[in-house]
Amino acid sequence: MENMYLLMIFVPVVLLMNIVAYYVFIPESYRMKITRSLKDNGNTYSFLFEILPYLLLVSMIYLFVKSQGAIVTLLGISPDYGLARYIFLIEGNKVSMFQAFTNPLLTYVSSFVYLFGFSFLLIFTFVVFILTRQIRALQEYAIAVTIIYIVAFPFYIFTPVKVTGYTLPNVIPLLYNLNPIIYDGLRSVDPFFDNCFPSLHAALSFLAMLFIVFRTDLKRFKVVAVIITLAIQFTIFYLGIHWISDFIGGVILAVLSYYVATRFRDRIVGKFHVIFNRDD
Repeated sequence: MENMYLLMIFVPVVLLMNIVAYYVFIPESYRMKITRSLKDNGNTYSFLFEILPYLLLVSMIYLFVKSQGAIVTLLGISPDYGLARYIFLIEGNKVSMFQAFTNPLLTYVSSFVYLFGFSFLLIFTFVVFILTRQIRALQEYAIAVTIIYIVAFPFYIFTPVKVTGYTLPNVIPLLYNLNPIIYDGLRSVDPFFDNCFPSLHAALSFLAMLFIVFRTDLKRFKVVAVIITLAIQFTIFYLGIHWISDFIGGVILAVLSYYVATRFRDRIVGKFHVIFNRDD
């Protein structure tokens, strides 16, 4: 039941953040174009049909990955924690240095960034491309997000890595200890708290930042996206969640996914058009 409480808090907060960001970061010239285009029903329907397959793709792959617990149980998979042992041998207790200066205010701010700032950055990047009618960029972003989930999922199933807060003696799981609602809500999407390598928070936030920086002309939001992304990287260590190796793996995955999506977008979109029986 607590996971529903977290969702009831999460949805309106992220929605409000997106609404505020719309008026702060989307220039008035774009907002006027959006208003005019909404009055043209034919144009609007055509645009929605153009982007719908990619939004559905991301939604489906997200739901699939978040069904990890059910999939593991259904298939009777016994996870191998060997990768976690290798990471510990390489890193030791280095990540504990991020908790050398813990205090309640920093923990609350970091938790907000980790939970809400991360989701806002990912979702508003989609919103930006939709509102500015940048279909190509939106397609590339959706493809890249899908690649990240597809690559990360086998690691989570077959070679999971426990969060540092439940592994290292000098690291406290600050986020999970903050509130039972948060603990149970996060357990509903990561039932064993072992979806660490590669870090999706690192991979997806870096990916969103790359698309905002290189695929938009929103100068103010570029700065904000960089700041949020850097803050997220701090929180994954400070809150007792990720290893340094998780972060490195996530960043590499983000860069590779960005490259593949932007380099091979035409081929991938061509496949989608065949599936949906549409002309390029």
